[in-house]
Amino acid sequence: MGEHHPARAPAEAQALAERVAAGMFERDRASIALGLRLVSVGPGRAELSMTVRADMLNGHAICHGGFIFTLADSAFAYSCNSYNLATVASGCSIDFLAPAREGDVLTAHAAERSAAGRTGVYDIEVTNQRGEKIALFRGKSYRIKGHVVDEK
Repeated sequence: MGEHHPARAPAEAQALAERVAAGMFERDRASIALGLRLVSVGPGRAELSMTVRADMLNGHAICHGGFIFTLADSAFAYSCNSYNLATVASGCSIDFLAPAREGDVLTAHAAERSAAGRTGVYDIEVTNQRGEKIALFRGKSYRIKGHVVDEK
């Protein structure tokens, strides 16, 4: 973790990640509007889920890729901000592996792969309720000034 993330005891780091996620989520109007749910969070990781609604389907009657991207991007955001150091995306990419259909419950599992200085790399795997891989997303983060929630 070094210079990217201050050293904290595991329980303290977990409590901070949860407090940051709660603070972010109450202001995250986009995620709330899409019905995203924060499943779990921890230092450098997050899981969010979403049920595919009828108004998320494209002309092929499958979930529009933009909604899958948004779910993965939100998990990315919660994982890279979990240290309470304000962090934004500098780039991301996604590979769609299988379609998601109305009623599917998608879960984005985000994990930090690298963090050094102001930059980080995060991998997010999106699966459905049967554990089938729907998409793979990689996000690159850049730490900006400030904190997500007030320091205690």
